[in-house]
Parts: sequence; C-alpha cells; structure tokens
Amino acid sequence: MKTYLLGLILALATIGGLGYTSINSDVLQTNRTGIAPTALSTEFITPMTTQPIADSLEMATFGAGCFWCVEAIYELVEGIVHVESGYSGGHVDNPTYKEVTTGRTGHAEVARIHFDPKVISYADLLQVLWHTHNPTTLNRQGNDVGTQYRSVIYYHNEEQKAIAEASKAAVDATDLWEDPIVTTIEPLTNYYVAENYHQDYFENNPTAGYCSFVIAPKVQKFKKEFAHLLKENNS
Repeated sequence: MKTYLLGLILALATIGGLGYTSINSDVLQTNRTGIAPTALSTEFITPMTTQPIADSLEMATFGAGCFWCVEAIYELVEGIVHVESGYSGGHVDNPTYKEVTTGRTGHAEVARIHFDPKVISYADLLQVLWHTHNPTTLNRQGNDVGTQYRSVIYYHNEEQKAIAEASKAAVDATDLWEDPIVTTIEPLTNYYVAENYHQDYFENNPTAGYCSFVIAPKVQKFKKEFAHLLKENNS
C-alpha cells in the first residue's frame, strides 16, 4: 500500500512538473513572438516543406528586412500565386526562427514567390522590391538590425541573375535612392521554409503591434503607388 501511494505521489508530481514546464514554455513563446502558443506552428518539432510549384510558374526569392513585410506586399500582386516566408544563405541546416534572429546562422529572412511569368515578369517583381524597402542600408531595415535583415536577391538561374544585375544598375543610376544600393545578388543556397506561424503573418495578425505600426503603412503606400499591379480583390 505504501509503495502504491508513493508511486501515485511521484506520478502526480511528475504531471504537475510537466504542466509547470509547459505553462512556462508557453509564456516564453508568447513573450518572444507575441502570439499565443495555440497559434504557433511546429517550430520546436519540424520545419515545413516547400509548397510544390506548378510547371507554369516560376520562383523568385528576395530578402528585404523582416519577411512579414515582404510577404504582405507580394501577396497583393496580380500574377503571384503563393508567397512563403523562409530563410536562405546560411550555414546551419533546418534553422529555427530563434536561431536565425541571433544572426549567427548566416541566414537572411526571405520571401519565396511563386509567380506566373505570363502575368507578371521577374523584372516587375524587382521594381516592387526596389520601391518597397531601403536597399541602401547595410544589414538593416528601420529598427530591424542584423545580417538576417540584409537586402539580397537570390537568383534561381542565370537569366534571373542577369535581369537582377541590370535592374540594380538601372535603379542605381536614377534618383530613386540618394545613396548607393548595397543589395547583393547571390545564387540561392540553403533555403528553408519558416515555421507555420510566420506564414501569412500580416493577414493572420493585423492588430499585432508590428503589423499595425510597420507593415500596414507599407501596404497602404504600396497599394497607392502600385495600383496597376494589384489583384482585383486587393485594390
């Protein structure tokens, strides 16, 4: 009987400990991300896999600061079928958001864009890029500072590389930006899709502080300046 009671006490203590750990873990996750744990994805389980791309579509991958902002902009554009937030260019396999934000994995936060080249060209996607972030600030966008926020174009083939280089030179020769463009043009390497809760972040969290004060103004400005590129339901 004593053995039974001792076992029961130990079992209850273990369950209580697990509950305490879970609660504290939930609090930590909420504090770090601003999202309740029930809305989080598989960050601590497994990374997502890239959504398959149809043969009629092409891909573009851009880094321009926080990927929430980049994703929110490109999701509005006619001819873009899917946008996903991810990490690219680093030296760590299957990085988590927590690891990337340290700046020590070498990854940049990026948006991978699946687009229909019959509707919108890669060159047009680049024009959106140049106008919707500051490509002249090294490793930062506003208050987002670190190599993970660098301005970078990851090309998927030699044609994209040539178009990107020509586009960068052409924009650098205009008065769009006062300072020289520091955006790098690199082959796509070591790409991983970000955790589920980063996907469609602005759409799913419109009242979150960062969305309200940083992303929303960018979106509204883009809608005004690029009305000719908007999907019909986003005009």
